[in-house]
Amino acid sequence: MVTETQFKVLLQQGYQAEVVCKTPAFRKNAVWYGEWFIRAVTEDRSVEKLLVPGRRWNKQPEEIPLRIFKTANGLISFLEGFGFDQIHIPMQKGGRAVHCLPNGGKLSSSE
Repeated sequence: MVTETQFKVLLQQGYQAEVVCKTPAFRKNAVWYGEWFIRAVTEDRSVEKLLVPGRRWNKQPEEIPLRIFKTANGLISFLEGFGFDQIHIPMQKGGRAVHCLPNGGKLSSSE
């Protein structure tokens, strides 16, 4: 499990962000809703670390909740903030999309 700060470090080390769809997406008015979570994964997928909220938890690891994104807009905003310039969102439960930083994991100095 990793927090946002640790997630950023892993991206700098060459990890990729894998978005996983937890519940099917649906559109209500002009907004897409669903549930997505993110994992930091190595290129060969031999290591994966789940993104969790940044707060400190006084719980056992299995009790710590995942960081869940409930709108496509929230997910896009989060990933764009880390420097991803192309974002793919799986829309069906169990769907996955892997994201690589465009510059090979080197975040710009402004981030």
